[in-house]
Amino acid sequence: MFTPKYPPQDTAPPATAPAPTVHTPAPLVQSTPAPVPVAPVANRPTVQLTPGSALALAAGGGAVVLVVGAVLVSLLLAVAITGVSVAVVAVVLRLLIKDLHKH
Repeated sequence: MFTPKYPPQDTAPPATAPAPTVHTPAPLVQSTPAPVPVAPVANRPTVQLTPGSALALAAGGGAVVLVVGAVLVSLLLAVAITGVSVAVVAVVLRLLIKDLHKH
């Protein structure tokens, strides 16, 4: 079960060394130079920020940060209020049970 299973060995014949080939030099031919590649022009327009649009973008980002911060603080406050409420209920129940055992 835990012994490794190896795949079967290849049945192809062993590769033999290729026969050496004789290289003959190519004749020198004068050719025209290759054309220089030109960078493609982008089809999409570029976005340019003016000072007014940059200010609006910064104000929008600040507003998003403030809104997200307010939501997170309110969630934290809700958890804290719930924890304090549960603690007060536990103390009241403890006092009531203690009072029942005395009488």
